[in-house]
Amino acid sequence: MNKNDDAFDVCIDDAFDFLSEEYATLFDGSDATAFQHPLWLDSLYRKLAPAAAAKPLVVVVRSRATGALAAVLPMLRVRRGPMRTIEFADLRVSDYLAPVCSIKTFAELLQDGRTCQKLRQLLRPFDLLRIPKLLDAKMPIENLFGAPHRSLMDTNAYATVLAAPFEQWQLNALGKSYMKELAKKWRQIHKKGTLTFSCCNDAASIGEAMETMRKFRGPRFHAQGDGDLLQRPEYFDFYSSVALRGMGSFTRLYAMKMDGNVIATALGLIHRDSLLVVMTAFDVEGYKSQSIGALTFESVAKDCIERGGRVLDFTIGDEPYKMQFGGQPTPMSSVTQAGSAAGSLALFALKQAPWIKQAAKRVTDLRPIRTSTGTR
Repeated sequence: MNKNDDAFDVCIDDAFDFLSEEYATLFDGSDATAFQHPLWLDSLYRKLAPAAAAKPLVVVVRSRATGALAAVLPMLRVRRGPMRTIEFADLRVSDYLAPVCSIKTFAELLQDGRTCQKLRQLLRPFDLLRIPKLLDAKMPIENLFGAPHRSLMDTNAYATVLAAPFEQWQLNALGKSYMKELAKKWRQIHKKGTLTFSCCNDAASIGEAMETMRKFRGPRFHAQGDGDLLQRPEYFDFYSSVALRGMGSFTRLYAMKMDGNVIATALGLIHRDSLLVVMTAFDVEGYKSQSIGALTFESVAKDCIERGGRVLDFTIGDEPYKMQFGGQPTPMSSVTQAGSAAGSLALFALKQAPWIKQAAKRVTDLRPIRTSTGTR
């Protein structure tokens, strides 16, 4: 018997309170990401999960000796076509997924053979276990689940390191040529009227910025399936609620205005010394020649530096602008595991010829059964 067997108790608690003091304490001492923050997960489980017909699957691990909360795995059961999948709480809004615990606790948990065995039993039955969007292997979740080795995703995350003063960061991240180009764009846009840039600091300004964000994003993503997630009431409610509830502590919603009218917005999550950009929108039709998106990101970086921020995280996606702002790529990985013959067949099909892969994706990948495509 392993010397650490029976160090933990594990159970499923689908009514777990992510706003509880014990979870806040666990999160603060954990190596989880902003997307496991109490407000984020509370809103996701209350607002998005019911709309997606997803059922909570919250794995709670406690110290057997003290009863103290040691780890939480925020997961969901989601029916995707005929497939019964289990996955981390994401529903297309979370860019990084991670267990909520410290690296040290996770290592101890892996050494507790009985707890690992009990955890795997609690997760069944399922056809597919899917955990994408893993940043690194410091907490090898695949070992906890007894799953195959993780595989690389076909996308990266990008973050730029900030440094004071702002002008020095500009030089290091943008380079003289791009700095000169953006300076020209600033001169052009200032000629159009009175330009302001600030954080929304009350319910009225947050509501205005979110409504404007929805308006700008609708036409932009109209050609991609059913368009932007923000056009769907449950997602608009989710992002608006997070922006308002987290104002000043967990979230930062920026608004650029021309003569008092919002022309650009950016929603970010505050996590330790980083700001993670999760959603943006711009009046491209009115200010395309002024590169309004680039001017917004430069303004966000400047504000973060003035606040003492050290990292501006552009999160997942290989858009070229991220490298223009000094973003360095971080590979993302995923873990998949079959839990039935049907799941094994689906995973096999995903590795075969392209037409088979696309057919399998329609069944297994990708969207909750009662929702359709969209772009964050």
